[in-house]
Amino acid sequence: MADRFRLIQFRGAGHRHGPITRLISPGQEGHRLKPFVFMDYVDAPAGAGPRFGFHPHSGIATLTFPLTFDVEHEASTGQIDTVQQGGVEWVLAGSGIWHRGQPKASGALTGFQLWFAMPPSAELAEPYTRFIQPEAVPRDGPVTVLMGSHGCLVSPLRPPLDANLLWVELAEGDVWDYIPPHSHHVAWCFIQSGEVEVSGERLNRELVIFDESNGTLQFRALTRCAFMLGSAAKHPHELVLGTHSVHTSEKALNVGMRRIADIGQALRDSGKL
Repeated sequence: MADRFRLIQFRGAGHRHGPITRLISPGQEGHRLKPFVFMDYVDAPAGAGPRFGFHPHSGIATLTFPLTFDVEHEASTGQIDTVQQGGVEWVLAGSGIWHRGQPKASGALTGFQLWFAMPPSAELAEPYTRFIQPEAVPRDGPVTVLMGSHGCLVSPLRPPLDANLLWVELAEGDVWDYIPPHSHHVAWCFIQSGEVEVSGERLNRELVIFDESNGTLQFRALTRCAFMLGSAAKHPHELVLGTHSVHTSEKALNVGMRRIADIGQALRDSGKL
């Protein structure tokens, strides 16, 4: 068991653009939090949700967690699926993929999308998508496991990462401890609603980054609250960035960029782009 509580090194509210708040960017917080290199939080009133047309990725995996809406997803692989609210959409972009998402809801839209930097063994792999419906997402008490594991809960996702992503909901007065795996020196959380005390600091609707250790995280709910928590073994490679891509080398980035250019041309030829 870890012998101390983890300290907060950074806290911030992100950068809001309309209904989307950018909380983690590859060129900024992503260097500290890799393999977590990107996170957007969507908070839109009814009828004002974003529409994501076809766009490319390579080298990464994306995870979408729609809290209050369903998402119809189409990939350039030809796969079309719908993930229901509370489910998980996973896309391994690998050597290159284009995709688009269409939110389906009558009310307000709230949800998350994250990007993960992949190791060299997966950054140019064959792309694939996976959709986990809400009834198959592991839950116990206050914890929902979106990726990785917690206690006896294990996500059906099997990404090539040593990482946990949890959604936690606490009632006022609850105290919840998270003891990360020994290898998880990267840790962060985003308080989505309510007020929480962590490491002696009161948090409300903000991202916090913890020190690189494997200490315990203790959350004390000052009000009813919900937050996303990520921890992982640190991605050991430099981030080589493209417009929609993250790779471990310029060579791999060039391969991915060529591949997504070829797919883009095929989509234009078919009239989808």
